[in-house]
Amino acid sequence: MDNNAFYDFINDPETSVFILRNNESTREFIRNTPEVFSSHELGSGRYIMIYINRDNIDLIIQDLGTGIVSATPLVLGLLGRQSLEAAGIIQVQQQPFLDLRGQGVLVGIVDTGIDYTSSAFIYEDGTSKIQFLFDQTIRGIPPENFFIGTEYTKEQIDAALQTDNPFDIVPSRDEVGHGTFLASVVAGREEGDLIGAAPDAELIVVKLKPARNYIREVFLIPPDQPNAYESTSVMVGIEYILNKAQQLRRPVAICIGLGTNMGSHDGFSLFEEYLSMVSNFRGVCLCTAIGNESEARHHTQGVIPETGAFEEIEIRAGDDVGDIYLNIWNTASDRMEVAVRSPTGELVGRVPAKAGTVLTSRLILERAIVTIEYYFPVEGSGGQVSIVKIQNATPGIWTVIVYGDIILDGVFHSWLPITGFVAPSVEFLSPTPYYTMVVPSTAIGVIAVGAFDETTNTLYPRSSWGPTRLPLMAPDFVAPGVGVRGVYPIGPGEMNGTSVACAIATGACALMLQWGVVEGNDPSFSTYQARAFIIRGCTRDPARTYPNTQWGYGRLNLIQSYNVMRGA
Repeated sequence: MDNNAFYDFINDPETSVFILRNNESTREFIRNTPEVFSSHELGSGRYIMIYINRDNIDLIIQDLGTGIVSATPLVLGLLGRQSLEAAGIIQVQQQPFLDLRGQGVLVGIVDTGIDYTSSAFIYEDGTSKIQFLFDQTIRGIPPENFFIGTEYTKEQIDAALQTDNPFDIVPSRDEVGHGTFLASVVAGREEGDLIGAAPDAELIVVKLKPARNYIREVFLIPPDQPNAYESTSVMVGIEYILNKAQQLRRPVAICIGLGTNMGSHDGFSLFEEYLSMVSNFRGVCLCTAIGNESEARHHTQGVIPETGAFEEIEIRAGDDVGDIYLNIWNTASDRMEVAVRSPTGELVGRVPAKAGTVLTSRLILERAIVTIEYYFPVEGSGGQVSIVKIQNATPGIWTVIVYGDIILDGVFHSWLPITGFVAPSVEFLSPTPYYTMVVPSTAIGVIAVGAFDETTNTLYPRSSWGPTRLPLMAPDFVAPGVGVRGVYPIGPGEMNGTSVACAIATGACALMLQWGVVEGNDPSFSTYQARAFIIRGCTRDPARTYPNTQWGYGRLNLIQSYNVMRGA
């Protein structure tokens, strides 16, 4: 296949992408399967992405078996000067003996793109502070060693800014505004009372390609939800940022303001594993938002006391909810089986737990179609995931009955999709806010950031709660995430949530990278040092016990963290 045909193939909406470990078994599978095409390697060659038409996906399933769970991309969704003062960032910027404003540091944004024409990203001489813009949605000249999207350099952006119609030259836009806002919070230039946490840092921006058709259908993403992105696209974006940072010989702070309830929430998915590896790179700080799911009623858990016993999961569905997707995870020591009862009492009986089982049943008295899938042992943890899909769900109470086939531990967790990926009227009847941190904030070693309201010093009500299933005490800390001011493509505005709190934390990390790497105080500075110093400098309420699963180790206080760094 020549280059043009290959580009046509991988950009076809009916082509799907999977992520595999790059080993001899994988390479042999690729050599022996002409329907499969491999592209770039990720993680210093540790992982490889493969492309295949959806009509041939059974070839991958046959080869991988239950490993298809790890190979299938997860689908992520999108999770705003007063806030910087509350985080101790303005105080650091204004210390004359520090002079930390992000000089010499890069900020990586992997999101919905950026409005590069905004004055928040343009210097006084009319040039851009964006070093590179990688738009995965535009087919053109991709970056070297990449096979999707188009790369725009600072020179091209600068040239576009000098014209009356810049989008004729660099047609990349941020139609959603989420990426633009986060970029302005991390590294926006000072405009009136608006200023980014690291205003002198420069940007590398990745606009993510929306999830492909097959993956959207696998996870029952609503057709009217455009802001759904594959974890593989995020991985490609991060790899691009790392390559450019290495090329420019600069440290980089990366902001991930997206997340998902799909996945095991224990750090063992290939996506989480990749981010854990990146977090150990010198000169890299990786910040993730923990999600806004604590009040969403999208998580529940239970304990089956012994083999032969069972527990019920009840789900309320309103009118015209469409489809419902949920996953149930248990540990490697247990084997569980499920049955499903509809609101009218029609039963899809207990399905025996056999690895790779996919059973679809069309209900007789209702329009609903129920699918039950089992995958075990799942790569990494060795646990089991049971997936229940309800298409054309009837209004009322759906009951998933979880049976203990082999029980030693007995604990199980179940998640519905994040807010926006399921109808608002779909919820568990007995939810718990614990374990609501989204993937990939559950990855080991990344900085996991929650949100609080600095005007009242209370937790942002929707900020997700820890811990993770590892179990790992989380989040790490909270940052301002209510009424944060920033810039949208249409002008100034506000944003609430953990993604904007993550942006503030990313800016704080950029200032720390300047102190450590650029100024030579700690040339090996990376995520784990930033995480440790921020944790030690956090503001803590004497009335609370720390760490805890809502506040982590406390509220971000960068000036206090710097005092800790000086004495380290």
